Amino acid sequence: MIYTCLEYQKDELSGKITPVLSEKDVTVLKDGEVQINVHYSSVNFKDALASDHAKNGVVAHYPLVGGIDLSGEVTLSKDERFNVGDKVVVTGYGLGVSHPGGYSEIAQVPGDWVTKLPDALTTKEAMIYGTAGLTAALSVDALLNNGLTNKSDARILVTGATGGVGSTSIAILHKLGYHNITALSRKKGAQDDYLTRIGASKIITIEDLTPEKVRPLMKQQFDFILDAVGGEQLGILLPQLAYGGCITVCGNAGGIKLNTTVLPFILRGISMIGIDSVNIPAEHREQLWHRLSNQMKPPHLNELIKATVSLSELPQTFQQLLVGTIVGRYLVKLKD
Repeated sequence: MIYTCLEYQKDELSGKITPVLSEKDVTVLKDGEVQINVHYSSVNFKDALASDHAKNGVVAHYPLVGGIDLSGEVTLSKDERFNVGDKVVVTGYGLGVSHPGGYSEIAQVPGDWVTKLPDALTTKEAMIYGTAGLTAALSVDALLNNGLTNKSDARILVTGATGGVGSTSIAILHKLGYHNITALSRKKGAQDDYLTRIGASKIITIEDLTPEKVRPLMKQQFDFILDAVGGEQLGILLPQLAYGGCITVCGNAGGIKLNTTVLPFILRGISMIGIDSVNIPAEHREQLWHRLSNQMKPPHLNELIKATVSLSELPQTFQQLLVGTIVGRYLVKLKD
């Protein structure tokens, strides 16, 4: 059986990486693996990085089929936990990084990576969430477990607000009953209507929070922060977290360096929690997908979709993501 996929290919002389449409033949399924007819994948920042030779280091080896998430239907299984016809989702682990990913009409993955979808969630909805949505759910869950629960009036800041993690986080928080949500975005003005529709009560830029001189402790403006950007602005936000507050950190689009002091931690008792969506335990992963199908599911989930693209349109989409012109979630449709 021949299937189409998008493969990252690397020129060994120049080091240039090119996403190329390829046709492959299905291989024999290994013991413990599951074969999936892929319905949808999505576009994530890590996918765009993997396609750029100037920012490589994401992918373990080339050539490799990209796509760090997928949803679809099981067509063959050598794992007794899954049956033909099961609707499933796969995110994280080595998908699209060291193992062929979701930008493919057919995927063969280890059964340990596969999660059955709750009945209340379609394969399309699963990829409206995708890796970004799972990361958002992990971040919100961490805040809930560290003081946010039952504080409906808490002052919450979400950074990278128009991105996949940020926008999904805002929608989830609003669904859970939080209404004092400040969206931090460099696209202030252009996307205010979108951010307000999904649940933001206020939209600001980092310049609105940056004084002439950043001090170790500043005005306590937020009780909780969900940071999806990292980098220099994280050092600006930490001194503005209120006493006993909590911040989750899940992204590095703004850089990997953190310039701060210990003072917010030891004088205000704040906590900072790192969020990883790649290697979380299967049981926790399953619990989160069930919560995303009901308790955390925004009433207008489709609002998060800004575009649906084909495999052939992905290279251009990657470039748009890398220069920061993409808003919300981009789906990749593989099933007609």
